[in-house]
Amino acid sequence: MASTTSRTWLGTDRRVLALAAARMADAMGNSFLVIVLPLYVASDLVTGSLFGIPSSLVAGVVLALFGLASSIAQPLAGRLSDRLGKRKVFVIGGLVVFSLVTLTFAAATQYWELFVLRVVQGTAAAFTITASIALVNEGSQPNTRGRHMGVYNSFRLVGFGAGPLLASIVLEMGPYGLPGGGVLSGFQATFGIAAAAALLSVGLVAVLVEDPEETAPSSQRLAIRIWREEGSGLDPIFVLGLATLVMAACIALLSAIEPEVNARLNQGPILFSVEFVALIASLALLQPFVGRASDDWGRTPFILAGLIGLVPTTLGQGLVETPLEMIAMRVLQGGAGALVFAPALALAGDYTSRGQSGAQLSVLTVSFGLGIAAGQITAGFFVQYGFVVPFAVSAGLAVGAVLLVYTQVHNRLPT
Repeated sequence: MASTTSRTWLGTDRRVLALAAARMADAMGNSFLVIVLPLYVASDLVTGSLFGIPSSLVAGVVLALFGLASSIAQPLAGRLSDRLGKRKVFVIGGLVVFSLVTLTFAAATQYWELFVLRVVQGTAAAFTITASIALVNEGSQPNTRGRHMGVYNSFRLVGFGAGPLLASIVLEMGPYGLPGGGVLSGFQATFGIAAAAALLSVGLVAVLVEDPEETAPSSQRLAIRIWREEGSGLDPIFVLGLATLVMAACIALLSAIEPEVNARLNQGPILFSVEFVALIASLALLQPFVGRASDDWGRTPFILAGLIGLVPTTLGQGLVETPLEMIAMRVLQGGAGALVFAPALALAGDYTSRGQSGAQLSVLTVSFGLGIAAGQITAGFFVQYGFVVPFAVSAGLAVGAVLLVYTQVHNRLPT
């Protein structure tokens, strides 16, 4: 699936663009649920309890179960995809299950049903995530892998950033009258749109994406390592996973402490939303350019520069005193994250063994999800000791990530 002139548009393989567009629609549908599900839990439409969990924690558990299930399933899903030598069928299968489960939320009446649905949804997403990133990796040559990873991530972030805004509008404007006198609630409408977005992704992948000719079933032993197979030191893919985890933790701090941020900056939820979206916009805008540059100038200089940039931009968010300063710091942090994200995925792709893309690249996709959770937990725990403390702790972790990448990862292909 190497890029050729007849298969490219604006320098990017058309099949990668199709896959990126599919993931954008899928990410938008998923991010709909981030806004909708807490409100759904708080409504009178679902009730009950499970294992003594109070209703005040149900929304948090419902949201967290998706990431937890996805993180656990991704290495297994990637390994299965490698063993069968199939990518497209896993992408489509995961999206179809995700869509069906999303529609089923409208019929749920008990908390435990939401828990089960989110676990199934997260597991389905694991198959889509690992197979799609493997497709992008195998559809790239070393001199195009960075730009392809950048475009893929950028489209996905655009979808994820647009979802909450659209979901809020759909909920606010509901209920909706239907032909024949029926009524569709705002919740039902958002679940339907999220499911439709996933089905749109299915159509795009089915029509425009094919498995690379060189992708074949692999019977090799699973090669996810902490230590290098030969020589001393840590495995470079493992180190890149740690760097991705730290980057994700740094950019996720703000989302968990909205009340504290609003109180410190004397602002309301609208300005907080602007600050939140500022990072996503910066991250999405810069990644294709950074990825392309890393193809020409090497991966590690960008990764190191991004991790170094995370130190002041993360710490700075704990020191700002006005909304404008926070917005500026978030934009800069998004730029630092862009320097890390696409080049790290591309370099990990450079290091993957033939037939092992699904499992080995899951190290980075899992790390990103765990990093988001780690950042939220870090912020929620350490903010009680002072507003700047969680930002200082995360900035310190970024310093450690700089040292790890500098000493353990080299800008070269393995022999």
